[in-house]
Amino acid sequence: MTRSRKGKNAGKPPPRPEALHYKVVELSTVDEGSLEHTVNVWVRQGWTLETVQFAMRESSKRPAMAFVFFTRVGEPAPAETAQTAGARAEGPAVDAWSRLAALAAEGEEP
Repeated sequence: MTRSRKGKNAGKPPPRPEALHYKVVELSTVDEGSLEHTVNVWVRQGWTLETVQFAMRESSKRPAMAFVFFTRVGEPAPAETAQTAGARAEGPAVDAWSRLAALAAEGEEP
C-alpha cells in the first residue's frame, strides 16, 4: 500500500537547503573568560556554537590553544564577504610583527 502525499506541500519539490557557513576563532589564551567572551560575541552576531577543540602541550595539562567553531545558515553578510576576499588578496601570511607595523603605517597621517 502506497501513501500519497497530502497537505499543503503535496506536489511541491522539497525546500532548497540553505548554505551553511562556518567560522573558526583561534584563541591563544585559553581560560574561562576568553572562552566565555568569544562565545558571547559571536552568538550575539547570529552564529551558533558548534564545538570547541583544544590543542594540548605534552608538558602541561592546560590547553595551549583553543579553536572555537561556529555555524550560521544563510548567505554571508557583505562585510564578511569583503573580509574573506581581502584576506585572499593579501597573499601569503606574514609574521605578526610585520603585519602590526604595516597596520601602524597605514594609520599614520602624511
